Amino acid sequence: MPKRALRKFLPTPTRLRRVKGLGAFKDIFDRQELWHISRSSIARATAIGLFCAMVPLPGQMLVAVFVAIRLGANVPLAFSLIFVTNPLTMPVVYLAAYLLGSWLLGMPVIDVSSINWLDVTSPELLKIWPPFLLGCLVLGALAAFFGYFIADGLWRMRLAQRISERAERRKDRRRLLRETRNQARTDRLKSKR
Repeated sequence: MPKRALRKFLPTPTRLRRVKGLGAFKDIFDRQELWHISRSSIARATAIGLFCAMVPLPGQMLVAVFVAIRLGANVPLAFSLIFVTNPLTMPVVYLAAYLLGSWLLGMPVIDVSSINWLDVTSPELLKIWPPFLLGCLVLGALAAFFGYFIADGLWRMRLAQRISERAERRKDRRRLLRETRNQARTDRLKSKR
């Protein structure tokens, strides 16, 4: 995962200091390790952000930021990955979570179209919560697990690619230097004749 690409998209502490209303977070802006882009901080932030995105917590963003601070992960990335679940993806993710939870608990799937969503004491609505929450936790754990290793793997692949490119450039420079020396020797020998 290239650092330059991440730097383009992630906000900097300096830019966030200018936003009115964020003065309470000044201490966080001063902690450079929370903004550092490294393999481990990016992988941790990916896991934190994806887990918090899948679990329907009140204040998901604050939870992700708090956990990222506690674990020394990249705060902007953890915060931004919350938006993996957005109004477009939420129905699919949460339906998958409900179906997964129902399957894990061995419960029959309730037809959600017949539920009165405004009546919070509806028995059908109360039956949905246990499988839904279990499914969200399992999906969150899976997303965090795979997200961590995918981010880590992409970073390692990019690093290996850069090392290989650097070795190739070094090899080309040595070959060019050798050819230049050989050409210089040949020219000297020709001039002596």
